Amino acid sequence: MLNIAVLLSGSGRTLDNFHERIEDGSLNCRIQVVVSNVDGVLGIDKARNYGYPTFVAKDSESTNAILKDYDIDIICLAGYLKLYTPPQNLKRNVVNIHPSIIPMFCGDGFYGDIVHRSVKERGCMVSGCTVHFADELYDNGPIILQKTVELDYDDSIKDIAGKVFAVECEAFPEALNRVDDKGIDFFWERVGS
Repeated sequence: MLNIAVLLSGSGRTLDNFHERIEDGSLNCRIQVVVSNVDGVLGIDKARNYGYPTFVAKDSESTNAILKDYDIDIICLAGYLKLYTPPQNLKRNVVNIHPSIIPMFCGDGFYGDIVHRSVKERGCMVSGCTVHFADELYDNGPIILQKTVELDYDDSIKDIAGKVFAVECEAFPEALNRVDDKGIDFFWERVGS
């Protein structure tokens, strides 16, 4: 079972998903702590209501000062809209989800509806999400899991976002279960990083 820290910046929809799946036994993790880089967001309220230790920290250094007090196997970037630098002992233990199939529509500046708008403008007929280990570059690091969704010609940006988020709710927990099963090193070694 993985002990996880959840880093968020917004509404906490991914936190909701994790919490529900932990409760129903389909996610083999324990949430040890939740940290937001934005004060006053809904995700903070949700975390407190679930009973998780919850903090606001504006930067990586402040976040890491909080995390050192918890037993953490994986740091999950769950809608965390800031480049995060982990402590040295957790450098390979940060997992992110991106709302496209990497290597398409990713990198600095590609997040949320910017990604979905780019997918629509390009006329893509599939989109999806990628769960990957994070490193010092945006949307880089070994891929753990990717899932796709089919798109229709008349899908709006909102439609695309909804389809992708639905598959994200399956992919992120599944990816964490794979990390729990195979271990962190498996994913880093399979790509030669």
